[in-house]
Amino acid sequence: MIYYFFIMASLYTEIEINAPKSQVWQVLLDKQQWKYWNTFLFDREPEQPLEKGQAVSLSLRRLPKDEETEFEPLITLLQPGICLRWVSSIPGFRSEYVFELQEIGLSRTKYVHTSRFSGILTRVFVPFIRQDEHRGMQRMARDLKRYVEHL
Repeated sequence: MIYYFFIMASLYTEIEINAPKSQVWQVLLDKQQWKYWNTFLFDREPEQPLEKGQAVSLSLRRLPKDEETEFEPLITLLQPGICLRWVSSIPGFRSEYVFELQEIGLSRTKYVHTSRFSGILTRVFVPFIRQDEHRGMQRMARDLKRYVEHL
């Protein structure tokens, strides 16, 4: 008999941005502009647009002076103005990033970033990256807020 254990971990951050949801969405999806504000995620192919069903070549830097970690997630959901989700996996480990925008008032947007990790290797990888990954997500949220509010 074979037993499969599903192990999952998640990280969450949110921030309120004083800008319309449409403006935040435009900045979030314009990968060619990431270099001006995003210190967590980096695009290795800026000219390639984000489209559902497409793999994208990215890297991330959990801490500002860390080496970049390259990955190629598959975009699994793209709801314009609402949600972007991608999934990246290797045998035994799967990561899912979800970026959501919620309108919370006149020209006010809540940006929500969730990362979910699953698979048997979650217990091996996540303890080593959890704190730094969460700091990177929070840094990205602050960077996005600062950039959009100063446009």
